[in-house]
Amino acid sequence: MAVPLLPKQITVDDFYRMGELGIYTEDDRVELIEGEVFEMSPIGSNHAGCVDYLQNIFLRNLDKQVIIRGQNPIRLSHQSEPLPDLIVLKYREDYYRKNHPTADDVYLLVEVADSSIDFDRRKKIPLYAKHNIPEYWIINLTGHCIEVYRRPAGGQYNDIHYFSAGQSLAPQTFPDLRFSVSHILG
Repeated sequence: MAVPLLPKQITVDDFYRMGELGIYTEDDRVELIEGEVFEMSPIGSNHAGCVDYLQNIFLRNLDKQVIIRGQNPIRLSHQSEPLPDLIVLKYREDYYRKNHPTADDVYLLVEVADSSIDFDRRKKIPLYAKHNIPEYWIINLTGHCIEVYRRPAGGQYNDIHYFSAGQSLAPQTFPDLRFSVSHILG
């Protein structure tokens, strides 16, 4: 009886070697999660505008206190290097030029989701909780709400809130920085 082979889980080093060999190019939108390579959804105008809006607000209000990264890698383990839509990082003089940020460097991760909502919930919530990302927002464009996940423990988030139009929210690390949910959702 033939038994199907499980796909080999690859490491971050394997992933980069595959890029060097031309298996993936800079134009391919892929990310490595728990040893598997996933193709990312295309970025629509509403998605891009939402990321730009958030990035602008964080930069204007937090300036030299943090580093804001948009759609750049974060190294969570030797088998996971996702590309969140937005990362609010601890400030570092070298701007993470020597190595990608790790979970210890993160204040907040944000994913803007329309067609990727199921993937962001199914794959990213457990991944980020497992690596103790302190706060994770899913900007749910199709559901017209913002899902906020905090207090990771045991591979899950223990504090989950949903915000809708007319409400405001603030990152737990920067409670004085209030965001209008209506403005974020557009």
